[in-house]
Amino acid sequence: MPATISESAVTEALRPVQDPELHRSIVELGMVREISINGGDVHIAIALTVAGCPLRNEIDRRVKEALAGLDGVAQATVEFTVMTDAEREALRRQLHGDPSATAGQRAAHGHAEGRVIPFADPASRTRVILVASGKGGVGKSSVTSNMAIALAQRGRSVAVVDADVWGFSIPRMLGVDRPPVVIDEMLIPPEVHGVRCISMGFFAGEDQPVIWRGPMLHKALEQFLTDVFWDDPEFLVIDLPPGTGDVTISMAQYLPRSELYVVTTPQPAAQRVAQRVAFMAQKVNLDLKGVIENMSWFTADDGKRYELFGRGGGQELADRLGVPLLGQVPFVVPLREGADAGRPIVAVDPDDEASRVFAEIAERVDVELAPTKRFHPELKIV
Repeated sequence: MPATISESAVTEALRPVQDPELHRSIVELGMVREISINGGDVHIAIALTVAGCPLRNEIDRRVKEALAGLDGVAQATVEFTVMTDAEREALRRQLHGDPSATAGQRAAHGHAEGRVIPFADPASRTRVILVASGKGGVGKSSVTSNMAIALAQRGRSVAVVDADVWGFSIPRMLGVDRPPVVIDEMLIPPEVHGVRCISMGFFAGEDQPVIWRGPMLHKALEQFLTDVFWDDPEFLVIDLPPGTGDVTISMAQYLPRSELYVVTTPQPAAQRVAQRVAFMAQKVNLDLKGVIENMSWFTADDGKRYELFGRGGGQELADRLGVPLLGQVPFVVPLREGADAGRPIVAVDPDDEASRVFAEIAERVDVELAPTKRFHPELKIV
């Protein structure tokens, strides 16, 4: 005799099923609207957060897979509907809180206007990683994207902000194929290779120049940090534009607990320019943590190593700044090709020479350079 299926049993079977963008149970989010049972046939009505949800098929697959393991279910069908505006507003409040901070909260965080930035809160568990360079053309964005994926491969939750507003490239380098989903003015960042990201590239065309000055840049960056549902990642990696301009200063103001990592090439001229952004970080009291040298060498088919951009620049800069040289990334063609094609080398070929270096850099950032709690002799707290 077949087992009798109850609505409560179906609900419990669906409870582990998560919305792939919000990473919350579809039951807890109120997405399960109707359960009807006819013998071994189970019909589920699911309310999507937005019409045209890009991951509708994935939700369908997850629901059917969960019900396939329930004793007595012969067939499961899924019907989709869409949340109302009021339901989306309630969901946004549940996940993201009130969009407007109180005057006291804003004043406490140094902002006369705008929302409180959660990553600036001393209680935040997120490590904010600023990836900077003194000049363009040193591969800072490819270092950012591959290091972020390497951190995710270590089991960390990772998000990336492409703060290079004029030269945005992170979505293309990561291989992101869809824009953010908007739920009642809350942005849900797309995720690929275990990394969530936001970028001006989602709001401006590849051939469209962003002709903005300080105030507009300041506001856009604030929205990237506050209007996006980041869901408390362990790492927030921020790809800064080259140099020490408005964006870098704004990020230092918004995120005073950030860790700064400087990317340079081995070329002495490049490291002399890179040291300027490091000295700026010291002036605004950012925590300068390390140097990453990119394009360190090229290995030919005969196995001979060619140092195309000279040698020693990364180590010289690290020594001058009193921080470690975290790694030397070789110049390999698949690294460049992967950045252009949205196939980051760490994700598609983890055994490549460059991928192994990124994995080592990620391990050092995650373990060796992790902040440590300090012992207070009077309070006896660690």
